[in-house]
Amino acid sequence: MSKLVIVESPAKAKNIKGYLGKGYDVVASMGHVRDLPAARLSVDIANDFEPKYAVIKGKENFVKDLKKKADASDYVYLATDPDREGEAISWHLATLLGLDMNEKNRVTFNEITKNGVKSGMAEPRAIDIDFVNAQQARRILDRLIGYKLSPFISQKIRRGLSAGRVQSVALRLVVDREEEIRAFKPEEYWSIDAKFTNPPERKTFSAALYSKDGEKIKVTNKEQSDKILSDLEGAEYVVTDVKKGTRKKNPTPPFTTSTLQQEASRRLSFQARRTMKAAQELYEGVDAGSLGTVGLITYMRTDSLRISDEARNAGNKYIADTYGEKYLPKKPRYYKSKSNIQDGHEAIRPTMPNVTPDEIKAYLSSDQYKIYKLIWERFIASLMESCMQETMKIEITAKDYVFNATGYTVKFDGFTVLYEEKGDEEKRDDASPLPPMKQGDVLKLKSILGNQHFTQPPARYTEASLTKALEENGVGRPSTYVTITSTILNREYVKREGKQFVPTELGEAVTKLLEERLPNIVDVKYTSKMETDLDKIDSGEKDYKEMIRRYYDEFEEPLEKAKADMQGVKIKLTEEETDVVCEKCGRNMVVKVGRFGKFLACPGYPECKNTKPLVFKTKAKCPECGGDVIEKKTKKGTSFYGCSNYPDCKFMTWDLPSEEVCPKCGKSLFRRKGNVLYCPDTEGCGFTKPVPRSKKTEE
Repeated sequence: MSKLVIVESPAKAKNIKGYLGKGYDVVASMGHVRDLPAARLSVDIANDFEPKYAVIKGKENFVKDLKKKADASDYVYLATDPDREGEAISWHLATLLGLDMNEKNRVTFNEITKNGVKSGMAEPRAIDIDFVNAQQARRILDRLIGYKLSPFISQKIRRGLSAGRVQSVALRLVVDREEEIRAFKPEEYWSIDAKFTNPPERKTFSAALYSKDGEKIKVTNKEQSDKILSDLEGAEYVVTDVKKGTRKKNPTPPFTTSTLQQEASRRLSFQARRTMKAAQELYEGVDAGSLGTVGLITYMRTDSLRISDEARNAGNKYIADTYGEKYLPKKPRYYKSKSNIQDGHEAIRPTMPNVTPDEIKAYLSSDQYKIYKLIWERFIASLMESCMQETMKIEITAKDYVFNATGYTVKFDGFTVLYEEKGDEEKRDDASPLPPMKQGDVLKLKSILGNQHFTQPPARYTEASLTKALEENGVGRPSTYVTITSTILNREYVKREGKQFVPTELGEAVTKLLEERLPNIVDVKYTSKMETDLDKIDSGEKDYKEMIRRYYDEFEEPLEKAKADMQGVKIKLTEEETDVVCEKCGRNMVVKVGRFGKFLACPGYPECKNTKPLVFKTKAKCPECGGDVIEKKTKKGTSFYGCSNYPDCKFMTWDLPSEEVCPKCGKSLFRRKGNVLYCPDTEGCGFTKPVPRSKKTEE
């Protein structure tokens, strides 16, 4: 019998074909094959929000070929990804191929290994229509809101803008944080910090002033600090209390999509898209030498913390064999997932816990290795015994003043022998062990200083902390975090300063307009409730059409009112002035945004209507005529570089111009793939040199 298996990606198709062998034809759909056409609303509001799907442009021939293959096969299996999007793709495929929706032809693979694929094929089921409807509800609501709202804000602010069900909430979080920072008023405070030894011990340790006359002291200015230092001149410092204790530090759970993106950002400075690209490759399968081509991690879009008993047992065996039985907890540790999650598959974990990162490093790209190492260490550590610490708190009295010193020593390292989560802000004031001390010991003062500090405003969001905030507020889902942050960056609603997200004037204007006119769209709690209701469609608790109707009604009424109230109103943004002088009237030209992107225009319009293309000049010179090399854009927005003397000079390259010049011939060097600088005069010169990798290059 011939059997057709349809997956989403070619890499996965190739690997699954290897596991299934003869009798199976495995093809890739390359993602969605049918969707709501972008050229129109594609939702019939009057007909109970009936979606008008069509085959995606460019995939018509693929669908024809797929129908032929399906007709020639004895059985068709739909093996798209194990989440809502995957379920919807399977449903669209079944519709196009005329498959029976009640037939058990849907299979899912939590991992692309021989066992994972064979287990999935052994348990086919019918398409889960509730899952499909949950995806349809999201897609239809997103289309209705985006399609109706984007023209409104474009008309009121500037052409080409967009707003959406989730992106607008993410933008508001960034804008609100910036407003908090602006409103913040720093307060001065001082700390009194001393260093001591406890003779005959030579080790120096630190202590900070805590109280006076039994009350916690707050030092707010230099005069107060100087008074305290003056009071303490010649004082004797005596240990008046020693408290010892133990504390347990537990490992963090294995990764979900959100926590993987956050930790990769903190540890590796990876943007979320880069993290997910490497994770996708590890899931779909890599050639791992003697192991063959195999998926090294489970499905990477998940918010579940569940792990299978098989994986737990394999991880426990590795821990016992490598570190010893004492590194295994007496009772297995189970992590509780949030209540509103999809628990259809596991947390992100290695498919073969006994395969260490170093064993397969030679077969992985740099990014694949770093992400696999992160996932593997986090998973193994999550199964290990807790770290036990002995703590010590010392109270030191001098006259009426009391100083505190804290520290700890590690009694048993437990999971920390392998891995510890990196926090957004590491605070390890008590990280150093204290020397032996007992009540009554007289300490030797080495130094005492008053140090000025100021309270700090809340930190701006980074991609990692914004993802965390969205997850904590129940906004967005694992499959959408990358898209959300990318959208607000690409729309120039926020910009990056280092790792931080800073709202632009445009982003603030969009948020202010929505807050005033359509507050539900940027309300975190409202959007979170909508997500919860959408999740209830999964389980069949809510009817998806009824839910769309309700939320659309709540959206349409204020939108129509806003349109009526703001008829003829245009929100003016500050125009970016350049140093390019208008040759017609002498004014400095400004940057405008039109239908085809940014351009230069004279601010004297309508008296002066001069415009010209916005040119980004690089520091490189054309190797053919010596003119300036400028950045240009394709219709799809991809950058390429050419000579400013075009069409007289037709020099063009996709490679990035550099500031360096060739040491042989003096021409500008360009950077090509593989991080190599080269001289474009290949016939007369041919100079090349590798570029050392840096964190900036990595990013």
